[in-house]
Amino acid sequence: MAEEKQPAAQEQDINPWSVEGGRDENGEVVAINYEAICRKWNTSVIDDKLLERFEKVTGHKPHRWLRRGLFFSHRDFDRILTLYERGEPFFLYTGRGPSTGSLHLGHTIPLQFTKWLQDVFDVPLVFMLTDDEKALFKDTVSFEDALHFAMENAKEIIALGFDLKKTFIYSDLKYVSNHFLMNAWEFSKLVTFNQVRGAFGFNESTNIGRIFFPSLQCVAAFGTSYPEIWKDEPLQTRTQEIANIQCLIPMGIDQDPYFRLLRDNAHRMTYPSPKPALIHSKFLTALQGAGGKMSSSDPNSAIFMTDTAKQIKTKINKYAFSGGQVSIEDHRRLGGNPDVDVSYIYLTYFEEDDARLEEIYKSYKSGELLTGELKKMTIEILQQYVAQFQEKRKEVTDEVLAAYMKPRKLEWKGNPNPVPAPAPAIRTKNA
Repeated sequence: MAEEKQPAAQEQDINPWSVEGGRDENGEVVAINYEAICRKWNTSVIDDKLLERFEKVTGHKPHRWLRRGLFFSHRDFDRILTLYERGEPFFLYTGRGPSTGSLHLGHTIPLQFTKWLQDVFDVPLVFMLTDDEKALFKDTVSFEDALHFAMENAKEIIALGFDLKKTFIYSDLKYVSNHFLMNAWEFSKLVTFNQVRGAFGFNESTNIGRIFFPSLQCVAAFGTSYPEIWKDEPLQTRTQEIANIQCLIPMGIDQDPYFRLLRDNAHRMTYPSPKPALIHSKFLTALQGAGGKMSSSDPNSAIFMTDTAKQIKTKINKYAFSGGQVSIEDHRRLGGNPDVDVSYIYLTYFEEDDARLEEIYKSYKSGELLTGELKKMTIEILQQYVAQFQEKRKEVTDEVLAAYMKPRKLEWKGNPNPVPAPAPAIRTKNA
């Protein structure tokens, strides 16, 4: 009789198109190790010192997702705070790859955070809908389908509350031309196949569209790609003045490989730009628990923004992984594990009150709070969040969509009380 083969341990696999947690020596899925990602990709952890500086510079208490470490990592966010403090310009850039007609709960996290940053800093935002990427990387999605999904997603993005005066939303398939495309071609000339192969795992069988696409996603961080948003009269040529404007990109950390490539090459452009600053979020856990994130391709893993109150209740009760014990008696005696309980994890995102969240944590861990009671809390807060979104979504007409997607000069004010940069020290001959 052949000996049964034992499952092998497996490292987590995080890339722009899929996220899989690792497996232990028993083949069990383990939670995503964010510290390991930071070490591997050499990012900086957002610590208390940075949050204290944020509050001092902006006058705003850090968002609960910052306070709770759900946005946990960055590249050069401290530089953005310096620019804001001095009243120097910068802009926000983020995006969405539209693979279905509806956002799910996990998609809204970086988008809501981006809106909060836009409100706090009062700066322009460019929002890229990578419909071209979805058609290139997903064989079941045609370019026509991807464009349709992009328009539907754009309406949902608008429903999150972005300020029309300082927000430009665009579809790659409809907008990319002129300075944007010139930047993409120039950037592609700087990057070798070995570089994109190392960043994304491409090989000789990868279609050339996928190989070129990173150039588009990268140059979306250049101010020169958007000649319309900066001046009353669109710029006829790229300029160094606009190229000098810093970019801040909030995103899931799986997208970091694109911008490592950009940071390595931005200074080599004809009109060089600063390295973009990045702020990374963790993934919203799938309903099934550790090791995965919500996915549009698995409806049972996600709460969609189109779900009814009844569907939300059913999904949480049926699929949300529990950290409770098998029986009520055992739970009262041994307590639950909120750190792995999906209902509690969702509360860390959507319960605003830090003290109440801590109380829930302690009550569940002690066994005083039961799994059913915890799930009920989560169901109620998610039903409210989704219902509020759905009401806002009803207000987004085709005319509203067209207004956000019209290339135009954006309006913003930035820091109302800037502190000038200190004057350089004057050196004497004897110094």
